[in-house]
Amino acid sequence: MEFKVEEATGRLIAWIRNWFEKNGKGCNAIVGISGGKDSSVCAALAVKALGKDRVIGVLMPNGVQHDIDAAYKLVDTLDIKYYLINIKDAYDGVINNMKQTGMVISQQTIENLPARLRMSTLYAVSQSNNGRVCNTCNMSEDWVGYATRYGDGAGDFSPLSNYTVTEVKQIGHWLGLPEDLVEKVPIDGLCGKTDEDNLGFTYAELDLYIRNGILPRPNIKEMIDKRHIKNLFKLQLMPSAPQYGYPDTLKYED
Repeated sequence: MEFKVEEATGRLIAWIRNWFEKNGKGCNAIVGISGGKDSSVCAALAVKALGKDRVIGVLMPNGVQHDIDAAYKLVDTLDIKYYLINIKDAYDGVINNMKQTGMVISQQTIENLPARLRMSTLYAVSQSNNGRVCNTCNMSEDWVGYATRYGDGAGDFSPLSNYTVTEVKQIGHWLGLPEDLVEKVPIDGLCGKTDEDNLGFTYAELDLYIRNGILPRPNIKEMIDKRHIKNLFKLQLMPSAPQYGYPDTLKYED
């Protein structure tokens, strides 16, 4: 199906406006601003839907962030209120206290803790500013689990979860966002590598596969399928045990 960017953008703006009418009438949209395409497009859509006075950006470096100028450029472009909240003290506090226990800290912990601290920060800002937290993940990232559960994978509403990276960029250009923000090479902010370096394939390959069924090279298809299956749990509700007295399929031993 042809992607009609003007129609899609209009539908997204209407959806955000309608969601807030039903789930947060008069509330503010709280958007974590990295300066990349996803947070830029989400913030711009929220401004179109709610007006700039109801959109609050939150910049959350972990110490020094080399590309924070892009985040400043975005909030200046949209002329929205923003807060700068550095998470380094919180991050160091958790890591240092873990070290004091003698625990061996995994690389996964080091890479994912900042994302979870940022989401906690967004909810703290939201609760202090009559807000609703915007999830900025896109369909391509979600498809291969490229998000931290209860970190950037969380939120109250998700404008882009059914749009691929390719489509998000088209929306960004249609909204008139600065070229360098829309086309900014995505870096995960966790280990310093680009998304595509970490994934082992390009978003262009991924998008053509999941949206149009165009098969990439065999080894790439296998990588995508494996990641998709392995990470489906991130998009599902937490499993819950059946209520006592209701039938289930498990067998129990004393």
